[in-house]
Amino acid sequence: MPLGVYRGKFDIIADILSVASADAKKTQIMYKANLSYKVLQHYLAEVTEAALVSFHHEKGCYVLTEKGRLFLETYRDYHRTSKNVEKHLSYLQDKKMLLHKLLQNTSSQPQHA
Repeated sequence: MPLGVYRGKFDIIADILSVASADAKKTQIMYKANLSYKVLQHYLAEVTEAALVSFHHEKGCYVLTEKGRLFLETYRDYHRTSKNVEKHLSYLQDKKMLLHKLLQNTSSQPQHA
């Protein structure tokens, strides 16, 4: 996601899980997911508690669990669908605005009795 774009909770978690899908250390997750250390700590605790990732002590890295893969897959489907819905909603709003404009009585349009 580009810098300066607001990310919600699910966006941040999906970014963390995407990085962890390749077995990642905490600093790798922090930099690749573009998070401050404090924010990373908060979300790593949450995704670990939810069993979306687990810490592999021998490797010293975070590993995506099966539940985490399901979350990431579901998130990607949700995100794709919501973008599609936003496009359709924008189209509908444009059509509604056109209908309002067509209803306006302007002197340049002929009036029918």
